[in-house]
Amino acid sequence: MDAEAVARLRRAIGRLARMFNAASASEDLTPTQASVLGLVAHRGPLGLAELTELEGLNPTMVSRVVSKLDGDGLIRRLPDPADQRAVQLEATEPGRQTHQRILAARTETVAKILEGLPPEVGDTLRDALPALEALAEGMRDRRG
Repeated sequence: MDAEAVARLRRAIGRLARMFNAASASEDLTPTQASVLGLVAHRGPLGLAELTELEGLNPTMVSRVVSKLDGDGLIRRLPDPADQRAVQLEATEPGRQTHQRILAARTETVAKILEGLPPEVGDTLRDALPALEALAEGMRDRRG
């Protein structure tokens, strides 16, 4: 892929990310807070170290985000049965509901956009999903 194509891809991904981030703002969460909540709601219970690795954030940032989400009643800290010095995080019912609203808003946004595009564009995007998933995985691996 040439430099111009890479730049176009980066710009498109950036625009999509900003659009998706608007859904978290409607819930009074930052994109990072929404991402952490999503991981805990989807994969929980999670330990702080695992969450730090999955999010690719520094431990201090994860601690701040977790404190905010915990303070808002969206997640809760539980003792880790394997290590009483550590905690596990799980989403509360309000946290799961918030996560579901964010997902629904993001899905609705994409669906509305796809409705306005020619069907072959949707087909091309579906066919490109494995490549986009590989790109995301490669970026995560490189970050780690």
